[in-house]
Amino acid sequence: MNGDDEAADAIAREAGRLLFAGPVTFLRGVDRLDALPPFALPEIAFAGRSNVGKSSLINAVCGRATVARTSNTPGRTQELNFFDVGGRMILADMPGYGFAKAPKDKVERWTRLVRGYLRGRPVLRRVMLLIDARHGLKDSDRDMMGHLDQAAVIYQVVLTKADKLKAAELEAVRAATASEIAKRTAAHPVLLVTSSEKGDGIAELKAELAQLANPEQS
Repeated sequence: MNGDDEAADAIAREAGRLLFAGPVTFLRGVDRLDALPPFALPEIAFAGRSNVGKSSLINAVCGRATVARTSNTPGRTQELNFFDVGGRMILADMPGYGFAKAPKDKVERWTRLVRGYLRGRPVLRRVMLLIDARHGLKDSDRDMMGHLDQAAVIYQVVLTKADKLKAAELEAVRAATASEIAKRTAAHPVLLVTSSEKGDGIAELKAELAQLANPEQS
């Protein structure tokens, strides 16, 4: 990285830090499309398999322990939960997919809610698609990627729990994932690698999100 790149990286990181240094406010949880918040700010949705570490990552990004509820029980997030970030953007915490313990009718209801949201939300700027680094892409992830490709919704893959792998193992997963998303029509080319527990990659993720937020009011 040359001097100009380092300076640009530092500016992006500072923009991300400032974005999440302000208030993060829970707006509402919805289980019906007609209850969605009105179109206003740019929205970024966090999606992933159940137990991928989605709530933990949102908490790490926001710098607060209890913004999103965490649980070891797959399927805990049963609504679309919306958070206002400093009046500049909205984060949407989506129900996890790919779990087997929830009743079939409940899974089908969540699936309809999520797909309806993704198809009909014009303020949705990007979906951060979380993948557990210990497992890599699974068929349920590929199904979600296919749906996002069809809906023309830009998504960016974020590997989670990177601290659970040795360096060589992590690099193999990263390379395999990057190769696969390169073939996808709506996938963002930059792959992020994170650990909520160790803080790895959080600054980079904040910087990406800051680029999608409304400008800071002077």
